[in-house]
Amino acid sequence: MKSLQAVRLVVIFGAVVGLVVASAAADKPLPRKDCFFGLHFDLHPNEHDTELGKDSSEENIARLMDRVRPDFVQYDCKGHRGYCGHFSEVGSPSPGIVKDALPIWRKVTSEYGVGLYIHFSGVWDNRAVELHPEWARIDAEGKRDPSKTSVFGPYADELLIPHLSEAVSKYNLDGVWVDGECWGAELDYSPAALQAWKEKTGYDEAPKKAGDPHWLEWKNFHRDRFEAYLTHWATELHRRNPGVQITSNWMYTTFAPKPVEAPLDFLSGDYSPGDSVNTARLEARYLASTGMPWDLMAWGFDKGGGASWSWKTPVHLMQEAGVVLMQGGGFQIYYQPTRAGYVPDPVIEITGQVADFCRARQEISHKSESVPQVALLLSYESYQDRCNRVFSPWGGEYNDLKGALHALLEMQYSVDVLTEHQLQPRLTEFPLVVLPDAHKLTDEFKAALLDYVRGGGSLLLLDLDSASLFKEQLGAAFDGAPQNVRAELAGESGIVNANGLWQKVKLDGAREMGRRYETRDVRRPGETAATVVDFGRGKLGAVYGPFCATYLSTHHPWLREFVQPLLEELFPEPAVKVEGPSCIDIALRKTKDGRLALHLLNRANMPLGDYKVIDYVPKVGPIHVELKVEQKPNQVKWIPTGERIEWNYREGRLSFMLPDLAIHGAAVVE
Repeated sequence: MKSLQAVRLVVIFGAVVGLVVASAAADKPLPRKDCFFGLHFDLHPNEHDTELGKDSSEENIARLMDRVRPDFVQYDCKGHRGYCGHFSEVGSPSPGIVKDALPIWRKVTSEYGVGLYIHFSGVWDNRAVELHPEWARIDAEGKRDPSKTSVFGPYADELLIPHLSEAVSKYNLDGVWVDGECWGAELDYSPAALQAWKEKTGYDEAPKKAGDPHWLEWKNFHRDRFEAYLTHWATELHRRNPGVQITSNWMYTTFAPKPVEAPLDFLSGDYSPGDSVNTARLEARYLASTGMPWDLMAWGFDKGGGASWSWKTPVHLMQEAGVVLMQGGGFQIYYQPTRAGYVPDPVIEITGQVADFCRARQEISHKSESVPQVALLLSYESYQDRCNRVFSPWGGEYNDLKGALHALLEMQYSVDVLTEHQLQPRLTEFPLVVLPDAHKLTDEFKAALLDYVRGGGSLLLLDLDSASLFKEQLGAAFDGAPQNVRAELAGESGIVNANGLWQKVKLDGAREMGRRYETRDVRRPGETAATVVDFGRGKLGAVYGPFCATYLSTHHPWLREFVQPLLEELFPEPAVKVEGPSCIDIALRKTKDGRLALHLLNRANMPLGDYKVIDYVPKVGPIHVELKVEQKPNQVKWIPTGERIEWNYREGRLSFMLPDLAIHGAAVVE
C-alpha cells in the first residue's frame, strides 16, 4: 500500500499535469472531429420566462469545467418556441432575459480550452411563424402550421442565417448544433412548394396521402428540397464565419440514411430518453458506418407515469455511454439548468463520474474501426417508400431492423448497420450480410448482392419481404399467396409462437433449416419455415415469416435457438466466439493505432418499460472468448483497468476467460 505522503505527491503531480494540459489546451479548443466527451444545456426560452441568465456565473461554470473537463459544451441560444435567451438584434429575445449567459459561458470555456457551441432550433420556430405567417408550412388540408417553417420560403435567408451568423460572431462561437431540422420538416402544400412541384414535374396537383399517384415522388421532392435548404444555409454560414463547425440534428443518421451531401462538419443526434440503451444500439452502429465524425447525446433525465423529469443516476448513464463508446463515437449528455441558468451541484458530480468512466476508455474506443463480421442492411430504398414524413422513422419503419439487430447481438455476433450506398462498395469485406425487412431494392443493388453470394459470400433473408425479392434464387418454390396463420417454431429447448404472415414453400434444391407447426404437437406434419441453398460459391438462407417482428416484441430465447442453425450454416467461423449470457453485446474493433480490441457491454438491468431509471448493473460471468488472431500476441490487456489477461494460443485461435463483466470493457490484443 502506498504511503499517505506518496499518495499526496501523486495527487499534486496529477494536478500539476492537469494544469499544464489545461493551459496548453486553453490556446485553442479541440476541433469537433477530435472531440470525445461533451455537455449540452438547453432551455427553449419562451415568452413566459422571467429570470433567464440571472444565476449564470463564472464560479458555477468553472466548477463544472474543473470536475468534468469536457471537450465541448453546447448552450442554449434559440429553442423551438423561437425566442432566444441572449440579446439579439436579429432574433426575438425572450422578455425574461435578466442577464446574457452566453458571454459568461464563452469566457470560462475559453479559459479552459473548451469549445462552445449553441443549441439553435431551425425549421421549428413558432415565433417566426407568428411574426411572419407567410413563412409557415401549409398542411394537406390547407391549414397553416403554427410551428414549422417552409423550406421553400425566405425563412433561411431572412432569419436563420442572419441570426446564426450574429451569434457566432458576437460570442466567438466554435460551432452550432441546429435542432428541429430534418425531423421537424413536414410535407408542404404552401403556394411556393406547389409551384416548385409543378415546375419540376409538370403536375398540376400534388398527392395528399399514401396511395395517391406520385406519392413517393412527392415525398422525395421534399427530401431533396430539405437537403438543398440545409446545404444553402450551411454553406452561407461557413462563408460568413470561416471555421465555424456545423451540424443539423439527426441528418444523415437513421433518420435520413443517405449519402452525406450538405457541408456538415460532424453528425449528431439526441436519442430516446426512455428506451435509451436499445435506441443507441442501432443509432451508434449506423453512425459508425458513415465515415463522418459523430457523437450521440444521452438525455440526463427521464420521466414516467404522472411524474415529471428526474435525473438519471451515474450508473444508468454509464451503461448508455458504453453502447456509444464500443462503436468508436463521441458521447455527450443533455441537461437543462434552472430557468435562471444555474447548473446544480448534483449534475456536476453525475456528469463528472460519467466523464471519468468514458475517459478511462477513450484510448481504445474513440475513433476505433470495425472488424467486419455481420453487415445488417438498413435499406434506404425501402425506408423512403415506407416513411410518410420527410425524414423521421417514427411510424415503425425500423421495427424489423431492430428485431434483427437485437437477435444478432444477443447471439453475440459483432454487427455493423449499413445502408445500400455504404454496403455495396464493401460487400466482400463481410462474411455474412443480413436483410431484415427490405421490400424494395434497386436492380443494381440486388445484382450486387447476388454477385457477392456467387463469389463466396453468405446472404440471410430474415423475413418474408426480403425473401420474396430473391424467390427465384432460393431453391424453394412459393406455393400460393402468404397466409396469416398460427405458427409454432421448434428450438432446441422448446416451442415458441410466431403467428403472422407466412409463405408456404416447396423445396426445389434448398435444404430445410427449420419448420413451423400449427400446434405445439410437433409430431404432426409441419411446413418449411427456413431454408439454405448453395448459390455459386456462396450460400443463400431465408426465413419465410415474421421472425424479426416477433423477436422485437418478445425477445424470446427460443427464437434465437430456432435461427441459430441457419446462422451457423451461413457463417460457421466468425472471428470471435463468446460464451456468456445474452445480455452481453460485443463489438470487434481495431483501435485507432491498429490494436485488435473486443468490446463487451453488459445490458443487465437496462432501463425498460416502467423501470425508467436504474442504479445498479449486476456483474455477469464468467465469459469465455475465442478470437481469430494471425500471430501469437505478446499480451492481452483488460481496459479500463490495464490488468493482464491470462490466455492460450493455438493454430490462429486466442482463447481466454473473463471472470466477470461490470458495465463495459475491452480485451485489447497487443
